[in-house]
Parts: sequence; structure tokens; C-alpha cells
Amino acid sequence: MTELDPKELDPEYEHHGGFPEYGPASPGPGFGRFVAAMRQLQDLAVSADPGPDAQDVWDDAADRAAALVEVLGPFQADEGQAPAGRTPDLPGMGSLLLPPWTLTKYAPDGVEMTGYFSRFHVGGNHAVHGGVLPLLFDHVFGMVSHAAGRPISRTAFLHVDYRKVTPIDAPLAVRGRVTSTEGRKAFVAAELVDARESGDAVLAEANGLMVRLLPGQP
Repeated sequence: MTELDPKELDPEYEHHGGFPEYGPASPGPGFGRFVAAMRQLQDLAVSADPGPDAQDVWDDAADRAAALVEVLGPFQADEGQAPAGRTPDLPGMGSLLLPPWTLTKYAPDGVEMTGYFSRFHVGGNHAVHGGVLPLLFDHVFGMVSHAAGRPISRTAFLHVDYRKVTPIDAPLAVRGRVTSTEGRKAFVAAELVDARESGDAVLAEANGLMVRLLPGQP
């Protein structure tokens, strides 16, 4: 039995209720343009201020958003069928839920990503909201577990230590790995670093526990 073959570790790998095995999507360049524009719109949604006398601006924006809903509404698909979250060549895998980070290493000994946070992620004083970092780390831990050949797992706990303020619009990197395993358990760790500083100054560190799902568990 090899640690890198999840189907040997878990014959029910593809049948975990809410976690069927999803393959990558290839939606074409139009989807990439759409996601990029939506990310810009997210930034503007939290930063635009046309003033108290610009009700027509908000009405125009609302009408345009409603028109977009009409365009996409007929094509709403089940989980795992839409390209969002399944397009690995796009930042954040094409999911607006995830920050726009790009995978730079995907191997059994660890996962690395580079990226940045934008105005949409601000909590205050141009710093990234503290709640955004656990989202990033949780995404990394899922990829770490999968890259290490672990069967489909859920996060049992995730602990974050905030070392420095995380800036927006700055080149950052995150690195994660499995530190030890114990049956269904995989202990994982990761750190977020500022790529601009000598020695990659650590902004936050995280450790967590990923537990393999039993057959039939959602």
C-alpha cells in the first residue's frame, strides 16, 4: 500500500456523499475574463462612494447587476458542475469565494501558492480582515491533504497565530505541508509570508487537523 494512492487507503474514495470526486474544468477564456471582472466589481462594491446626491449611480449599478443575474440565472448548475472552483489555471481556481492566489507547487511534501489580497478583503486601516486568513489556510490545508495522497477529509480544527498585519496589494506567499499522520488524522501546518521582505517575513502561521471521512460521510 502506498501513502500516495488514496483509493488504496480508502476504497470508497469517490463515494463520500457530499464529496464526489470533481475533475478540472476547461470553460475557455471567457470565464477567466468574467471572474477577473467580478473580482474588480467586488473591490468596487466595498470602495465606491459616488456621494449622497448620486442615487442615479446606485440605481444604474443595481440595474446592471440585475441584468447580469438574468443572463446567468438560466444556467445555474449543481455543485461540482460549474467551473468555479474547478479551474486550476485561474487564480483562486476561478472561485470568487477564494482569494486570487496561484498554485506554484503541488507535491506530496507540500503545497505553495503566491498571490495578494485586495480592497475587498480589508478589515480596517488597509489591513486584511483577520477572518480572511483562516479561509486561505483552510483552502491550503485541503490542497495539502490531497497533494499528499490523503483520502477526502474535512477540517477538524484550524488554529491561526497572527504575527504581523497582513497588507493588501502586496505580493505574498503561503506554504503548507502535512507534519504527521495518525490513522484517519493528518496534522498540517502552513505559514503566510511577505514576499517583499528579506527572508520572507512571517505574517501568520496556522496548524490544523484534517480527518479522513468514513465511507458515506458527507
